Amino acid sequence: MSFVKTIRFKNALEQSLGALTASLFTPNRIGEYGAKAIYYTINLRKRIMLINLLSNVLQMSVTTILGGLGFYFFILEYNPDVNYYKLARFLVILLMAFILIGFGMIKNTFSIKGFSLVKIKYFIADYPKNQLVLGFLFSLVRYAVFSFQFYFLLHLFEVNITYFNAMVIIASMYLIVSVVPSVFIFDVVIKGSVAVYLFSFIQVSELTVLSIITLMWLFNFVLPSVFGSYYVLNFNFPQNDDQI
Repeated sequence: MSFVKTIRFKNALEQSLGALTASLFTPNRIGEYGAKAIYYTINLRKRIMLINLLSNVLQMSVTTILGGLGFYFFILEYNPDVNYYKLARFLVILLMAFILIGFGMIKNTFSIKGFSLVKIKYFIADYPKNQLVLGFLFSLVRYAVFSFQFYFLLHLFEVNITYFNAMVIIASMYLIVSVVPSVFIFDVVIKGSVAVYLFSFIQVSELTVLSIITLMWLFNFVLPSVFGSYYVLNFNFPQNDDQI
């Protein structure tokens, strides 16, 4: 955030918790973009949304890289019944979408919600590279915390599994649920369904998996949103450029 405006940690905490609460009932928490932007004056809001987009791209990159590795080892180890034709078709469509976006950037013809793709490209190019690296490392740490939390809960429920095998399944689970559109209320249902299927390959009971997913959901989403509701209820629009 400091690339655009210097804020205190307290402000960052307030905005993150408030935006989490305000975005709970939007698909894949897309409302977080607008929620964080309204903490700032109009002239800064587009850049705030781009920074939030950049943050989510970094987090998604970590999820995709580690999830792809995890899913690869999962297929090698457990040989699940995967429709490789549909998987290949999905990857081709995804690749074509990236090619079209890249073509749009070159030709300056495409825009997303009023954002010219070429302007997004220049904004990212001008963004300090050391902050991009730091943001990626923060995303990696965040991923590691969530993953280890899941592994720790597995051991609390006396599931006998090695750390590597647990990470293979957990990484695969995070990859799959990250591409499925969901709303906060149904997030636990989707994650629970995916987790039950994946952990069934090592004979972990459905009750154990669903209990862990529910605890993760309560600790990482419900509890922070309760604190965030205080900031939402006490929100005031910024009056000038100096207000944060």
